[in-house]
Amino acid sequence: MKSFRSALAAPALAGILAGALALTASFSGQAAPAAPASASVAAASGAAPAALVLPQPPDIAAKAYLLLDVTAGGQQLAGSNIDMPVEPASLTKLMTAYLVFDALRAKKVSLTQTCPVSVQAWKTPGSRMFIDPKMQVPVQDLIKGMVVQSGNDATVALAECVGGTVERFVQMMNDQARALGMNATTYKNPDGLPTPGHITTARDLATLALRLMRDFPQDMGYFAIKQYYYPGTPVSNENNRNALLQRDPTVDGLKTGFTNAAGYCLVATARRDFPNLSGRRLLSVVLGTASEAARADESQKLLNWGYTAYDGVKLFDAGHPAATPAVWKGASDTLKLGSADPIIVAVPSGDAARITTEIARPDPLIAPFKQGQKVATLKVKLDGQVIDEVPLAALAAVDEAGFLGRAWDTMRLWLR
Repeated sequence: MKSFRSALAAPALAGILAGALALTASFSGQAAPAAPASASVAAASGAAPAALVLPQPPDIAAKAYLLLDVTAGGQQLAGSNIDMPVEPASLTKLMTAYLVFDALRAKKVSLTQTCPVSVQAWKTPGSRMFIDPKMQVPVQDLIKGMVVQSGNDATVALAECVGGTVERFVQMMNDQARALGMNATTYKNPDGLPTPGHITTARDLATLALRLMRDFPQDMGYFAIKQYYYPGTPVSNENNRNALLQRDPTVDGLKTGFTNAAGYCLVATARRDFPNLSGRRLLSVVLGTASEAARADESQKLLNWGYTAYDGVKLFDAGHPAATPAVWKGASDTLKLGSADPIIVAVPSGDAARITTEIARPDPLIAPFKQGQKVATLKVKLDGQVIDEVPLAALAAVDEAGFLGRAWDTMRLWLR
């Protein structure tokens, strides 16, 4: 079970585990690489325990798919062919949206600012918002046309508005992909029309979707709009092509895509409440299905399975230390390690009592430490085998001690 977890780390509320969570700390130097959840780990006696058996996903009729638990920091629950190069089709528009939202945040454009519709935008083939060169369209309406109607014309108009030219905007897309770690992705256009070399992977699409939700939570409402049309265009209210928005009230995004080569694709996210954990969010990426109905059905199947096969378990609350190890040569004797966010992990349903944790960190810890500095790794284990790893950071800064304090601790370290 791999993880897309970014820099999470957080504190202690093991009430959900009702005493079943055994917290241990490893004070060896560097954290050892996590063993794959499916691999056997040698026991202290030298005998290898049986391989950890995790829930098996249902058959998904798609070329590639991936399911992540967003609330658990992007923990991977299931996947197939996640690094296979694929055409992104209109899922390309997720990156276009990212750059538009970034430009809005930087105040380079505004929602009410109007953008001209170039002949190039007007003539872009494929899905359309049906705007034309006589129009000046507000950015907020172009976003809706791009997201809800999957309008290629709206997408090109946004690219020109934000980037100056389509070519410049495409360069911005590729630069942003590198910055996000989407190293298997190359963009050739902002809309997803088939072009040689325009490729991505399920893993990279999941990375992009996670960053969209994390970096621009205030803009995620666009992806939940069920119907839209722009006044003056020759269409009535057009349904969002994400059929799950109509079918499942817990689904609130993100985007569909289709070309003949890519097949029918959908990146979807859902948020459901549970007695012990409200607002649990999953993200599915389903690529290369055979029809519109199939991409919705397979995505729904994958999301439903994730919610039933795995429980979300909160290990530590936000801002509460997961550990307070000793610090040497510091103005404080201890360092509080945790996270600004809750630490939540996904475990097979009913298996919370089998969780143990281990903290791997350097020893000794020598000041100074900055607040937010990554210091350690929390390893979450099921039956002794690692299923997730969570970075732990300094919750508060620890400055260096004065000369005498540093000298005293230097002598103490020699005597250890």
